[in-house]
Amino acid sequence: MNSLSRRGLGRGLIASLAAAGTASWAVSPARADGRPIPYSDNELIESGHHFFGSLSRGLAEAIQSATKKWGQPNAYVLGQEAGGAFVGGLRYGEGAMYTRNAGDRKVYWQGPSLGLDYGADGDRTMMLVYNLPSTDAMFQRFVGVDGSAYLVGGFGVTALTINGVTVVPIRTGVGARLGVNIGYLKFTDAPTWNPF
Repeated sequence: MNSLSRRGLGRGLIASLAAAGTASWAVSPARADGRPIPYSDNELIESGHHFFGSLSRGLAEAIQSATKKWGQPNAYVLGQEAGGAFVGGLRYGEGAMYTRNAGDRKVYWQGPSLGLDYGADGDRTMMLVYNLPSTDAMFQRFVGVDGSAYLVGGFGVTALTINGVTVVPIRTGVGARLGVNIGYLKFTDAPTWNPF
């Protein structure tokens, strides 16, 4: 085999490897429809361990319970919130929404509630988001029923839904809160005091 044919073979091999590398690069983890890719229980629990710290065991149980009911979320939010109620209530929060392939976004939420609900609380919150078609679909009102029962410290899970997208807030916090209410959370990309 002469040096010219070896060079041609070498160039052909390099071109083939480059084409294969380009093809594998083109098949990225992003879904063809642009939807965020789901997270596994272990990924969520690990992220929650870093965020919640010592309450991780309850978090792991809450995440596993939620994924049994709704499947794997394709986004999640980590943030902080505060709320209070005396029959009517308000809740405000802020955090970051994480997706595997559609980028991370700053999010804010606020919302009113009405029901047999009394007290105030401050929470660290992890929200699991299911069936999110795009990150922009997060910015709407999610309706649900919430129940809280804790004194000094507590842990709670709720489900809110709209247009096939479900948000499951997992809260742990301090305060005194007891009751059941119906309300919604409105997600925005900028802070606002208007809960409506």
